[in-house]
Amino acid sequence: MTRKSPIKVLHLITRLIVGGAQENTLYTARFLNPQLFDVEVVCGPQTGSEGSLIEEAIRHGVRLSILPELVRELNPIKDLLALMKIFFLLRKNKYAIVHTHSSKAGILGRLAAKLAGTPMILHTVHGWSFHDYMPAWRKHLFIALERITARFTHRLIVVTQKDILKGRAHGIGKPEQYLLIRSAIPLDEFLRPLSKLAIREELGLPQGAPVIGTVGRLSPQKNPLEWIAIAARVAAQKPDCLFLIVGDGPLRAQVEKRLRELDLDGRVILTGLRRDVPRLLAAMDVFLLTSLWEGLPRVLPQAMCREIPIVAYASDGVAEIIEHERTGLLCRPGEVELAAYHCLRLLESPELRQRLVHEAKKVATEHFDLRIMINRLEELYLSYFGGLDG
Repeated sequence: MTRKSPIKVLHLITRLIVGGAQENTLYTARFLNPQLFDVEVVCGPQTGSEGSLIEEAIRHGVRLSILPELVRELNPIKDLLALMKIFFLLRKNKYAIVHTHSSKAGILGRLAAKLAGTPMILHTVHGWSFHDYMPAWRKHLFIALERITARFTHRLIVVTQKDILKGRAHGIGKPEQYLLIRSAIPLDEFLRPLSKLAIREELGLPQGAPVIGTVGRLSPQKNPLEWIAIAARVAAQKPDCLFLIVGDGPLRAQVEKRLRELDLDGRVILTGLRRDVPRLLAAMDVFLLTSLWEGLPRVLPQAMCREIPIVAYASDGVAEIIEHERTGLLCRPGEVELAAYHCLRLLESPELRQRLVHEAKKVATEHFDLRIMINRLEELYLSYFGGLDG
């Protein structure tokens, strides 16, 4: 191989639902320099209520293949078939780089790449596959698998420093394997001026009413039922406050049931799945995030660019993006009363809101520019093949 031909790169991810890791992967596939890199993406078939990015990927010209056996759940038969199919795909197409994302694809893809003799094997940790909210046996299994596959991974790309600390604390990889590359966003989409008036009219939100909102999957990780508990406490103190939840997921029915139980269904708008997040953020006065575990939630720099003050649970990478009382307000997971208090503080203090969003916007534009992420990945890819002709 010479540099006269583009370097063949395969990105492998378990599923293309609407989510940060998936968007990151597709941005990479779309924007890597096509003169230097020949990029393909392989994913599993599962999508679900969170929404699918498969059609969007195809629309943007991403070369995408679906591997039916690559599923999220542990399934020994399908997992073995997926491993074999990935192995034969790698042997057939002779990719120079295999770059994996998410836990199942990360483990099977790296193992297949090792067996196939792929020259460069990379894995991005969008938050580790194990966490304290999963059964102990499952957590120990994933830690063991991450340790094994790290032995033949050339670089472990992380989106937060905390993931380096967490990985090393569990004996995964060596310090020199880790490389921090932030999961970034297209800044222009979130810095573009928008009419708050028009967006609120579209959503049926009164112009003068304070609005607390969030964007994310309605899943156990994002903890929407506790979000509603915080909203109920704010609503009791601020009768004119309304709430906006953008997203969908497996907990949708439970969310709707809980809203009815708390008599909040008339004050909370559930938009369902939307792909116009830059617009919808503009309707919010406060952004509230209650995730129990996270890698790096890209919705936070999105809100920071939109100058929406943030209240968040300090879970994993969240506390690396948000500095308490400087770029947002933090509390520990489960501190419902404190989170509600922070929301009320922001609604009642324009000075506090202005101070926080001013600092937050500077952090977001400096560290989360998509162009920086793509450049860093290109440099990493080329570093291994720097001695090739061309």
